Amino acid sequence: MLNFFLTPLITRVIKTKENMEGFRIGEKIKALRQKKGLTLQAVAKETGFSSGLISQIENNNVSPPIATLSRIARCLDVRMAYFFDDEGTTERYEVVRNNERRRVERVIGRKGTKHGYSYEALAFRLKTKKMEPFLLTVSAEKLDEESLYSHDGEEFWMVIEGETELVYDTRKIELKEGDCVYFDSSVKHRLLRKGNKEAKVLVVICR
Repeated sequence: MLNFFLTPLITRVIKTKENMEGFRIGEKIKALRQKKGLTLQAVAKETGFSSGLISQIENNNVSPPIATLSRIARCLDVRMAYFFDDEGTTERYEVVRNNERRRVERVIGRKGTKHGYSYEALAFRLKTKKMEPFLLTVSAEKLDEESLYSHDGEEFWMVIEGETELVYDTRKIELKEGDCVYFDSSVKHRLLRKGNKEAKVLVVICR
């Protein structure tokens, strides 16, 4: 009977690990960092993470929030999409099928606590694009609400399901299903869930 409950859980963990290793986010970060002669401490200072957490990210033990991945990409002078694709394309368009999305779980905040969401990269093959689209799934569990993030560029959010709240500097903006917001992401911000249900948000980042 115990195996009946454990098998699906073990399968999900294995698939998550395989998914992370499949596009090797941590491995690519480490390779680029070493190629540029940067220390863990230098990348940690730029992103706001501790060097210990950067090391865990490089070893695919945890995943960085989107804002942190954006700062890592800028620090290493690559597109965010670089971490999700191996080859890229020279086409002027890209189609990503539902089963081709790159899903990132085990997202950890600055303090080493669970960030409460997972995200999927929705476009990652185009080499010259200016926008980075993601689908965020905010879990129903309690989140660490203290950490705020900032990075260069602008963002657009559209709530697909559930209710959320944008913490934007000192303001709190409630966003319900169908609501949208566009903002300067150099201002500290954070996405939070409202209520007790899971929420899904389309996020587009423009650098």
